[in-house]
Amino acid sequence: MITVADRLHTVEEYYFSKKLKEVALLKAHGKPIINLGIGSPDLEPPMKVLAAITDSLSDPSAHKYQSYYGLPELREAITVFYRERFEVALSPTTEVLPLMGSKEGIMHISMAFLNEGDEVLIPNPGYPTYTSVTKLVGAVPVFYDLNEEGKWLPDLIELEKQDLSKVKLMWLSYPHMPTGAVAPNKFYDDVIAFAKRNNILLVNDNPYSFILNEHPRSILKYKGAKDCCLELNSLSKTFNMAGWRVGMVLGKSDYINAIVKVKSNMDSGMFYGIQKGAIEALKCSEMWYVSLNSVYEKRRELVWKLAEALNCTFDRTATGMFVWAKLPDFVKAEEFIDVLLKNNSIFIAPGTVFGTNGEGYIRFSLCASIEDIEEAIARVK
Repeated sequence: MITVADRLHTVEEYYFSKKLKEVALLKAHGKPIINLGIGSPDLEPPMKVLAAITDSLSDPSAHKYQSYYGLPELREAITVFYRERFEVALSPTTEVLPLMGSKEGIMHISMAFLNEGDEVLIPNPGYPTYTSVTKLVGAVPVFYDLNEEGKWLPDLIELEKQDLSKVKLMWLSYPHMPTGAVAPNKFYDDVIAFAKRNNILLVNDNPYSFILNEHPRSILKYKGAKDCCLELNSLSKTFNMAGWRVGMVLGKSDYINAIVKVKSNMDSGMFYGIQKGAIEALKCSEMWYVSLNSVYEKRRELVWKLAEALNCTFDRTATGMFVWAKLPDFVKAEEFIDVLLKNNSIFIAPGTVFGTNGEGYIRFSLCASIEDIEEAIARVK
């Protein structure tokens, strides 16, 4: 057996990758599993998106290698989307880079800017990929605490008391995953000033802005943001296109050019038809968002009832496609979800997947039908 690279000893297989194998095995043995653990949209993309990819297949360019920078009309659609939805002005030629999903952007950004031994500020709780990618490139995760008392926002004053001399990059994600917390305007001004004072590249991962959120915000709208900030975004949640793998990174041209150096050595461009579909998605009218959120509102009402039936508490003002719920005192998250899976055939994500500050919490996904959620309620009552 050839020994694996040392870097593999710093990470584990992604939790949901492992857990879904267990769920699939239970299903194979006849267990009627209801999956409320994964944020994989079960709704259809816009019809015009499906038509666009179908129509594209007969184009002479459809099956060739594509540009590493994406189609010019896709970059233009992204800039129009950002201008209309976030009031952010971007150059389609120098400040936008389409990605094969924003998850690859986490790796590309890390490879472009981090050297071995550099430190990275990572939210706890937060998206686990920030940590695993940091370790894979030989950098050092430095976790900053988020908690309910602090409205799931970092305490920048306390953070600045630390030695930040080795910190090169900081990950943010607002609206926050997994809690659904929204950052106020003042926070963006404060965190940009913090990043500038400490010479830190700030990256806001922003895929949840349009799900049950009345005030979509981009960090790039705030004064001075382009000097020290990048933003990742995705079509996965907003347009039910998770499997299409369409994301984007936006920011200053110098930063984008650095990321291109990595990306151009790792893929050969996004499939033409997917890009054409993405263009149509970005052109959707306001009615798309209203319709989408009407579905999630109904589901969320039911998930709140499910959470209450499990003696959990939660914040009704939180946004996004999840419900972050606090368990009764002294109940351990992973033990709780394992018992629920065994006894009720319901899978919910334990908060500990997202960091140690997730202990005592669970996360429900809204990516399940009304019928499935009602059945889950019936099983636990």
